[in-house]
Amino acid sequence: MPAQAGSPPGPPAPSPPPQRDTKALLVRGAGLLVIAVVAGLVWYLIRHDSTPAPVAQEPVKTSPFDYRLVEGPNKSADCAAKSYDDTKKFFQANPCGSLARGLYTVEYGDAKALVSVVKVSMPTAAQATALKALTDRDGTGNVSDLVRDGTYKAAGAPKVSGDQAEYESAVTGTDVTIVLADFYARHRDDVLLKRIATGALELGPNLH
Repeated sequence: MPAQAGSPPGPPAPSPPPQRDTKALLVRGAGLLVIAVVAGLVWYLIRHDSTPAPVAQEPVKTSPFDYRLVEGPNKSADCAAKSYDDTKKFFQANPCGSLARGLYTVEYGDAKALVSVVKVSMPTAAQATALKALTDRDGTGNVSDLVRDGTYKAAGAPKVSGDQAEYESAVTGTDVTIVLADFYARHRDDVLLKRIATGALELGPNLH
């Protein structure tokens, strides 16, 4: 029915509720979530230091022996200065590419051995073969081990270049591995000492 003339106007119709900006809310929520994740990650890193703790060097296992490095690796590029007798002369005429020397101890039963491992890298495979052939012969000298040259001075260390020492050698490409081993405290077991020296040949390629 039409409103009668002179009647007061009725109350205004209520305004529709404002529309919420759904997209803006989603963006804002995503931003807060990212901030929360980053903050949590930073807190975790502060509480948990990611730097690995230092690990003690484990002995090298060459079944059935554990070779524990006690000196070295000692590195040089002057093999002539680190050798003696005919081997020194060989290096004077045939300079090596590099030299690495190490000393290991091995304990087996009631026996303890000191083992010298030397790796010589020559420019050619032929020179490596010639070096092995030379040091394999008695009385031709050798590369000085770290006991002989005074680098290792531990009390009671055997002279691994002495007459009772066991000698082994091997060639792999241009590399020559030379091993000398002897027991502490004048212990004698030639079969065991040879096994220890032979097993130590496997240490040469990894001596850096």
